[in-house]
Amino acid sequence: MRRDRLSRKLAVILHADVVGSTSLVQKNETLAHERIQSAFNSFSKTISSYGGIAREIRGDALVAEFKRASDAVTAALAFQRANEETNSTLGDEIRPKLRIGISLGEVIVADNTITGAGVVLAQRLEQLSEPGGVVVQGSVSETVPVRMPFSYESLGEQQLKGFDQPVRAFSVTLRVNSELPQAEDNAAFQEEETSNSPGTSGLSPESYEALTGERFELPAKPSIAVLPFLNMSDDPEQVFFSDGMSEDIITALSRIPDLVVISRSSTFVYKGRAVDVRQVGRDLAVAHVLEGSVRKAGDRIRITAQLVETRGGEHIWAEHYDRNLNDIFAIQDEITQNITIELSVKLVTGENARKVAIGTKNTEAWEFTRRASTLLDTHARLGTDSAKQLIVRALELDNNYSAAWTTLGWIYWLESSRKWGADPEQLMQKAFETAQKALSADPNYPMAYSLLGHIYMSRGDIKQAIEMGEKSLELAPGDSYCMGVHADVLIESGRIDEGIGRLKKAIRLCPFPPSWILFLLGMGLHLKGDNDAAIHAFEQAIGRESGSHLTHVWLASALVDQGKLDEAQSVSKKVLEIDPAFSVESWSESFHSTAHLHIRDNLLVAGLPE
Repeated sequence: MRRDRLSRKLAVILHADVVGSTSLVQKNETLAHERIQSAFNSFSKTISSYGGIAREIRGDALVAEFKRASDAVTAALAFQRANEETNSTLGDEIRPKLRIGISLGEVIVADNTITGAGVVLAQRLEQLSEPGGVVVQGSVSETVPVRMPFSYESLGEQQLKGFDQPVRAFSVTLRVNSELPQAEDNAAFQEEETSNSPGTSGLSPESYEALTGERFELPAKPSIAVLPFLNMSDDPEQVFFSDGMSEDIITALSRIPDLVVISRSSTFVYKGRAVDVRQVGRDLAVAHVLEGSVRKAGDRIRITAQLVETRGGEHIWAEHYDRNLNDIFAIQDEITQNITIELSVKLVTGENARKVAIGTKNTEAWEFTRRASTLLDTHARLGTDSAKQLIVRALELDNNYSAAWTTLGWIYWLESSRKWGADPEQLMQKAFETAQKALSADPNYPMAYSLLGHIYMSRGDIKQAIEMGEKSLELAPGDSYCMGVHADVLIESGRIDEGIGRLKKAIRLCPFPPSWILFLLGMGLHLKGDNDAAIHAFEQAIGRESGSHLTHVWLASALVDQGKLDEAQSVSKKVLEIDPAFSVESWSESFHSTAHLHIRDNLLVAGLPE
């Protein structure tokens, strides 16, 4: 649903890696995890104080960006000195040491993820460093002013993997009897560059109150946010595995009526970042956070999980598991039950226990389905085609997997509704048949009922569409996705106030809401006639996904109702830039409420082609 905002630029990149992390974990996994995270948290603060941005954490590595080479080198040396002092106070061998590499190169930033040759070069330079040391590219040392109190030792020209030309490398240290430069005021840079970071990419308390009419505060019920589990494996591809672990725990918890569970869309904005759980608690208005890590090696898996109280940062419960890979789903169930016990939420047994079942014992099928779901979130045709290939493989491995059948059903629904196939009606029938297969595999799978609701709505069977949506929420009362999908059905069926109410609840469960939730809220508000609030919602949605032509279409209509014809016509031009083939007639065929007649007239006034 949400697309990354891309930018390409020249930057100073810092890459840090924990030396011998595997050995530390083998000695004491829980303690090693805590100390590595503590080191990264400390380093992130140092990076920020010197004007840099800690872009992400990748397992046991950290990537940061700076505008000035001198700031990057100073921050690296300052942290290494502080970390050495911290380690000297520890009475055991769990002492994380870092190697640091710094390069100057072109990078691509998509939201908070940074890639490109500059990142790879920094990583290669870091591998040349001694534990506790810093190695920089030759061009970095040349960029740092000579007045800075640094000494450089040449490591010669290095032939680094992935680079055709040799790279000059230098080990850098603080000159003897010298002091590190003090951090300068970098507030302007931080304000400019951290617009995609948690705390600013979510709704502000003011926006939340404007959209929902409610205060953003801790709920009376027990509340929790599950952060993305860290991938501690050597293979970066295993990130899908650790993400899937987090998502399944969120899904399981969201089916418990007496628990407020923040959705994946909001918790995954913290992915790859060093975070303070107290800040997460403030950002998401929850009392508890679950965090953990996953290390997959061969047919073994090691998982750590800890439940933290956000107000004071106190650890309530922690556990680690060292099991066969086939036990992964049993581990998920055990983690879920431990959490519910600690939060004093009764997890009923018997019939309702099946609500938290994962649905497959085949880990490959599970992982293929997770990958497909991620691709499907973009609603792009290319991503949908790739998702279908993965789902076919998943169903070959487990033909009785409800989540896989449901994902395939959504693919058919998208192909039909977007008219990506020669026979949309046949594709919709395939979606219906696939949803039935999902329910045959698991009669209590809520997402399958959400899918059926949209299929019935597409066929004009409003009564059945609403019944399916209500069934999905009966099975998963805390799932913001099911709530949002059902709200869409309610709004299009004319039950606008109910739909808006559902969307407000969805936003409470997802304080970093995806664009489609905000779009639906704007749609409901516009149909109700509350155009000021509708425009605000549409603008929030566009801020998250600027390439959605439908959001611009509805914004144009709301602006016409406000008499802002110049602005409406400007938005209409944007619609045609995104979708040159757009026509009002084609759009109105996909809308099932008689209210579309009023919107249709507005769109023609806004200058969109009939």
